[in-house]
Amino acid sequence: MPAGKLKRATSTEIQKKNGIIEIIIDSNALFAPLQFKIDIYGELERILNRRFELVLLSSVLNELRTLASEGRPKIRKMAAFAIEFAEKCRYVEVRSAAKTVDDTIIDVAAKFKTPVFTNDAQLRKRLRDISVPVIYVRQKSHLAIEGMIQSHV
Repeated sequence: MPAGKLKRATSTEIQKKNGIIEIIIDSNALFAPLQFKIDIYGELERILNRRFELVLLSSVLNELRTLASEGRPKIRKMAAFAIEFAEKCRYVEVRSAAKTVDDTIIDVAAKFKTPVFTNDAQLRKRLRDISVPVIYVRQKSHLAIEGMIQSHV
């Protein structure tokens, strides 16, 4: 999928504005609808009880593209679905010296105090260690939040 189909923004535009909570989404969180049959948007509305926008970082999209072309067959299928689903997200081009996608997510989330939606246990711990709220799939059936999401209206 060309990045041109995505709503484009720069990393300086990641912020909480007009009561809209922006949530950085990790690649594995984009697998949740297919993997667990969870309505991500419905669940986010339920747990946040306010307007939100999912943010897809360029490094996450690149990771999904790699998985879609080089992963095992099941992973390729899930990554292709995730890329399609990602068209609903706001795309943010990030230039980062970080070594990994997780490091980039942590850098951006810490800088902008933006919640992250991920199911990666190691990334969740690193985010919680720096007081970044984390949204994750709980009991393979619904979403939950660790930490408090600050409202900047």
